[in-house]
Amino acid sequence: MTEETPAGAPKATREAYRDLLAEVLPGDERLYCLDTDTGLFTGVDFGTAADRYLNLGIAEHNLMGVAAGLAASDKVPFVNTMATFAATRALEAVKIDIAYNALPVRIVATHGGLAAGHLGPTHHALEDLAIMRMLPGFTVVVPADADSTEQAVRQSLTMPGPVYLRLGRGVTAPLAAALPDGAAAIPSFEIGRAQRLRAGGDLAIVACGPHPVAAALHAAETLADRGVEAAVLNLHTLRPLDTDAIVAAARGTVGVVTVEEHWRTGGLGAAVAETLAEHAPARIIRVGMPDTFSTVVGGQEHLLQHYGITAEGVVGAARDLLGAARSSDRHDPHDPPKSVRPRTPHVEAARPGIGPNGGTGVIDGGERHEPDLPRV
Repeated sequence: MTEETPAGAPKATREAYRDLLAEVLPGDERLYCLDTDTGLFTGVDFGTAADRYLNLGIAEHNLMGVAAGLAASDKVPFVNTMATFAATRALEAVKIDIAYNALPVRIVATHGGLAAGHLGPTHHALEDLAIMRMLPGFTVVVPADADSTEQAVRQSLTMPGPVYLRLGRGVTAPLAAALPDGAAAIPSFEIGRAQRLRAGGDLAIVACGPHPVAAALHAAETLADRGVEAAVLNLHTLRPLDTDAIVAAARGTVGVVTVEEHWRTGGLGAAVAETLAEHAPARIIRVGMPDTFSTVVGGQEHLLQHYGITAEGVVGAARDLLGAARSSDRHDPHDPPKSVRPRTPHVEAARPGIGPNGGTGVIDGGERHEPDLPRV
């Protein structure tokens, strides 16, 4: 048996999933647990559902095929593997066997992002959200804490079609722990509906996953101390995307900072940029992994710090966003131009320390330009 974690205590999202699945499996004969020697279920007692736990070994492509067969037979299989193996090694089976047939397979992918940092780029999952959100019919969820993970699993039990649930490896704090004293209660978790964690009219910070959401909240506190009010949106569902929440968060602000434990291409930042481009054009700076494989050896927190996926990195991105807004013309576009001079259309590419893909890291050895935060 696994040890029970006290309510409200820090807990790994993958352990929250494991414990809940062990609880609900015996009571629902549709449910199966398919494993790939992950070790996550060692010592777990499934009781009367023990014969519905199947360890298929390290064979991810086969795992998806077996899951598809069960789902086609009116079962709801939960498959367990590391995120990078689900999204790359087994992708053909995920696409053809599961997505093409719109089967109710729940792919539970642990070690999302840089969670397997010490194992290097072969085990980093920095592409999975981009891949999974492109597959027709998939629901893609990135819970920010253990409680959200439990809610996502429960809600997925009756959902149609395939679900990709991205989880971490290590222990992370409850979402409420990152909120300031006296903050409003966290909105209830609902797949497909973003959670507005903080109000603010100067800029918006949109994040997903335990570390990025915590970084967003801590950055908002720092900005508030400097007179800048930033709204914080936990966009835990990348598909279906809560378009209304994204547009509402961006409207009336100088722009949006996105934060994700993923390459800046194709993931959360790209989804937000696509949405705003169609519905409410706005400046956006994406904080995430730059366009490179990790060249640094270290654990998850060390790598997040190294690549600027931190509260400090978010504050830096907000400074750049505010600086760009301050330096731009503020005249009505229907008025005649006040002066004729060259304009740089892409603020992120033109500003020191910001490359064409956004983000907040050092570019080619240069230093970030950080203007003073204006009082707004």
